[in-house]
Amino acid sequence: MTDITQKILNFIDLHKGEENKKLVIENITSAVSFRGSNIWILACAIIIASVGLNVNSTAVIIGAMLISPLMGPIVGAGFGLGMYDFELVKKSVKNLLIATVVSLTTSAIYFYISPFKEAQSELLARTSPNIYDILIAFFGGLVGVIAVTRVEKGNPIPGVAIATALMPPLCTAGYGLALGNYLYFFGALYLYTINCVFICIATFVIVKYLNYPIAKQLDLKHQKRVKYGVTILILLLIIPSIYFAYQLYIQKSYTSRTEVFIQKEFLDNDYPIIYKRIRYSTDPRRIELAFLAKKFSDAEIVDLNKRLAYYDLPNTKLIIRQDTVNLRKDIMNQINNNQSIVDQKDIVINNLRTQLSKYQFNNNQISAEAKILFPTVTSLAIGNYTLENEANKPKIIPVILYQSKKGIDLQTQQKMKLWLKERLAKDSIEVYQQNN
Repeated sequence: MTDITQKILNFIDLHKGEENKKLVIENITSAVSFRGSNIWILACAIIIASVGLNVNSTAVIIGAMLISPLMGPIVGAGFGLGMYDFELVKKSVKNLLIATVVSLTTSAIYFYISPFKEAQSELLARTSPNIYDILIAFFGGLVGVIAVTRVEKGNPIPGVAIATALMPPLCTAGYGLALGNYLYFFGALYLYTINCVFICIATFVIVKYLNYPIAKQLDLKHQKRVKYGVTILILLLIIPSIYFAYQLYIQKSYTSRTEVFIQKEFLDNDYPIIYKRIRYSTDPRRIELAFLAKKFSDAEIVDLNKRLAYYDLPNTKLIIRQDTVNLRKDIMNQINNNQSIVDQKDIVINNLRTQLSKYQFNNNQISAEAKILFPTVTSLAIGNYTLENEANKPKIIPVILYQSKKGIDLQTQQKMKLWLKERLAKDSIEVYQQNN
């Protein structure tokens, strides 16, 4: 058993392939400073990341993270703590503060003058850190510092820069500063602090494990102070992040149960939904729905509200929107809240697709005729939708979805609708353009 244990320890030994410690320390020390070109590179990277967040482009954000020089002073601080080199720690912290101020100023100026102020999903993702961000920062930091101490550097460093994501939180904090939204500012700054501290702590752990030389001998009392300080800092950051992670879990679990309720009570009964909004933060929580054709009586709504308890949805009220006057406004508000540019009709189309799949028939001939009469039309599909009228007599309405190379004006749309009415021998049809 001892031999097997020894073989395993030798197999995972980090001392194998290790770079000369003196050379590593020199490289780390030289990468700490933020002067001249480093400042320019950082400012340009911040602008690139801000643009990426502004236009919601993940690829652009990744590019900015790859060219960012922010890792230098953070790793330097970890090395300084591990070697009790407090001059290196001071230099690293000073340069990190300079880099942070430059980054916040640059991103705040960009977002202040940018005409696009909407908070895209990439921005919102950096405002609510949790325990998972700590795990990413710590293990990403471990990978980074292990790579730095190798003779063969390999290619983990770019991946670490992407995974630990130092740039986006800084840019998001600048966005909050520019717009006066301090919830975004402090949330993003907290995430940035988490990343910095836990990359630094990961570096500290590896430096101690690899037995880097101590720059200044400390007595046992001072060594304990350093360890206690690191422990307190870890706890100060971990405790709030655990709370945020728990809140995220509760919200995700509630949303999942809500989707099960909607699926079983409505979608499985073929009631297409054209409007859905889940208000988790209100008291009571609210599920707001609107349907394409189905009308619910007061008794049915009361019964559905009672069934919420069966799906473990306490303190929740189901609201079914049946007022057509305000429905358009509510739908458009939901679209704006999701930063969507989808047209209102597209909402109906997306919810009709499942319904139409049950009623579609062979319409190749009509589609071919449509392409001749309307050359910009590339495809056309027809299905039947059953609508119950006030007398509870079902009425079959053909629903036509078409795709076009370019937008069709209202006059052409009306012409197409009249032709389809005549061609299908129906007095009522619905025609919608489907996005390519």
